[in-house]
Amino acid sequence: MLEDYYGNSLTTNSNAARDGYIEAVDALLTASDDPQQGLDQALEADPEFALAHVAQGRHFMLLGDMRGARKSIERAVELASNTSAREQRHIEIFQLLSSGRSPDALALTRKHIVDHPLDAFALAPSTSVFGLIGFGGDANREPVQLDLLKPLVDVYGDDWWFLTIYGFALIETGQWLEGRELLERALEQKPRSAHSAHVYVHSLYEAGEDRLAADFLEAWLPDYPETMLLSCHAWWHLCVARLMLGEYEAVWPVYDSHCAPGVSDGPAINVFTDGASLLWRAELAGVARSPERWQALQEYREASLPHPMVFVDAHGGLPPLALGDDAAFNDWLEALQKADEAGRLPAGAVPGELNRAFAAYEADDWGKVVSILEPIRDQVVRIGGSRAQRDLVQNTLLSAYVKQGRPEAARELISLQTDRARTVPVAGLV
Repeated sequence: MLEDYYGNSLTTNSNAARDGYIEAVDALLTASDDPQQGLDQALEADPEFALAHVAQGRHFMLLGDMRGARKSIERAVELASNTSAREQRHIEIFQLLSSGRSPDALALTRKHIVDHPLDAFALAPSTSVFGLIGFGGDANREPVQLDLLKPLVDVYGDDWWFLTIYGFALIETGQWLEGRELLERALEQKPRSAHSAHVYVHSLYEAGEDRLAADFLEAWLPDYPETMLLSCHAWWHLCVARLMLGEYEAVWPVYDSHCAPGVSDGPAINVFTDGASLLWRAELAGVARSPERWQALQEYREASLPHPMVFVDAHGGLPPLALGDDAAFNDWLEALQKADEAGRLPAGAVPGELNRAFAAYEADDWGKVVSILEPIRDQVVRIGGSRAQRDLVQNTLLSAYVKQGRPEAARELISLQTDRARTVPVAGLV
């Protein structure tokens, strides 16, 4: 029987189908190539290759095409009876995922990797900061993510993909030096892996190595196609590095050319949340507001992400606040409340509280910002995303302290973070 890259058996008798599948999975795990060519080869060679249909469905998921994803995965379900027990459970994981049953998909993945720890493609959706654990709404999600992966260290050894995802889990629990070493090893094997390059930059961010991050990205990004999954977000990291370095004028040509709505082909969640976060953080650093950029983000969110969803929920109120559109902001708050009451927000009431804190900041009510954010500091992790992304919230609190005339409170908060080597671009904080 033919096998995938990790030695898992595949129910196909076609070498061409196997090769196309391996190529597609590699493209999906690196986010550096278009997987469609490999998928087309696999399905043309063997239209009844169930796991190739699963991989096609996963590709559609990552593009935000959930209808296409469900159609592909349902085809895999139809073919499942002729596959192995390992493949049947693999298919079931993605069926649950495409049906919106994320907790069930995670629970089944935990069982699956006990028997099939090297089924990397089935494990992948449960990893990283946008995965099933990352977006699960658990305040302890970072150590939980690490605990999921730690037992697999010896199983995967020096595999580049596992080094990447395990390194990210280490970085997000404050072990950025060890994580950086793993990412350097991953990049030695797969220098064009966008996921590996991205996580490596996270290790540099946590280390305060902003110049190194900017230099790395400027060398790495020009050969990365704009149509790839991580293009918007990788360029956003270059913008953040420039912001951290105080090179404010260098931020906007990059943002306007690679990240802005109407320019970026990236997933809508990245285009919107990265843009809103960058603009707000730039203003916290003292950069003048750009109503035009905020307007573009507001229109993009209304067209592409009309309803509150994970991570978008915490950012959705920023454009109307920046534009002075009270009606649109209140509509967003109301939508958040209804979604929370219906149980559709993994982070519960936290996104609503964050939006209220942003509104208080916009109203120059520094005391209210502090009174909202201080009690929920340990709950902000529930919104998802990385430490680097959640600095949007911390920097808002730091700026409120400064504007309240309490810079010592800001410095004390920074000093409490002993597992980070950060400088913070907040106007008035030195």
